Amino acid sequence: MRRKNHSFLYHLEYYLSTYLPTVKGLSNATIVSYKATFRLLVEFMYSVKGVPADKVDFDVLDDKLIIEFLGWLESARGCSIATRNQRLSAIAAFSMYAQNRDFDVATGFRNSVLKVPRKKAPRKGRNSFTRDEVKILFELPNERTEIGLRDKTLLCFMYASGTRAQEACDLTVGDIQFYSDRAGINIHGKGQKVRRIGIPCEASGMLKKYIAHRGIANDAEAHVFSSQTHEQMTVSCVEEIFAKYIVTAKREHPDLFKHDYTPHSMRHTTATHMLEAGVPLIVVKNFLGHVSLQTTQIYTEISQDTMNRQLKSWNDKWFLKDSSGQNNNAKDAGNIPAFLM
Repeated sequence: MRRKNHSFLYHLEYYLSTYLPTVKGLSNATIVSYKATFRLLVEFMYSVKGVPADKVDFDVLDDKLIIEFLGWLESARGCSIATRNQRLSAIAAFSMYAQNRDFDVATGFRNSVLKVPRKKAPRKGRNSFTRDEVKILFELPNERTEIGLRDKTLLCFMYASGTRAQEACDLTVGDIQFYSDRAGINIHGKGQKVRRIGIPCEASGMLKKYIAHRGIANDAEAHVFSSQTHEQMTVSCVEEIFAKYIVTAKREHPDLFKHDYTPHSMRHTTATHMLEAGVPLIVVKNFLGHVSLQTTQIYTEISQDTMNRQLKSWNDKWFLKDSSGQNNNAKDAGNIPAFLM
């Protein structure tokens, strides 16, 4: 395919193949997401607008077309508002790059993108497990089987470490240093950032035994968690593991597990329980690998059970009780309907 020296595809190819990985140093996962955005844009231009890839250029991509593309993502592709906004962010980032590279050609495109607003999405509740629910989950896997032992170790590790699913999948034996009372772990997070965390004795002991059981203690490159078909577990495999035990938990404990849960719910749970235990917000931020403290503050919305417990403690401690009134109530209790007691 022949391309003009200053065409949309010319700049886009260099942006994805060289600028993002080499100059910006973005992770492969981020670059894959960017590529998906523009692959969908090219598909939209061809299937909906009848414009082949080699005819897509900056002057075609005005704000009305971009809005139509984003609407197509939601209606035809079934994308969520969050995904729609993510695609817009990718286009906006490229428009800034293109304008800086070729001001005359790409300025109109950049201005068009700036006219397109992000769509406000309804705020979703961040589901997390109670302490009782966490205990139940840990008891569900059958440790006498290879898969059950792996699943229990994975669940306990993700709770102890607050890791994302991808971070758990990326964990290798070489990332872990075991001590007598804990384990120090290098977590490879978003944006190729590495953070150092510690997990307590019980969780680290379970992890150490599992690694020894698999016979990979001396293989620093080996991934700790594998699937039945791959040496490294995938995020979809983690999602299937969680879904399997959530279904069982809901069936066996219908009074609990009232929400929909994903692997990320365990990360929410870790953060919530840390804050409820009195761990400072800044410590939780660094533990989870958040860039901004504002991201961590979403977990300050403590559970209803915890709030009720704290309010009861406050009421019992600070509000005086009328002892004379209590005696009268006891004496006249027979005259009060039961539903008012």
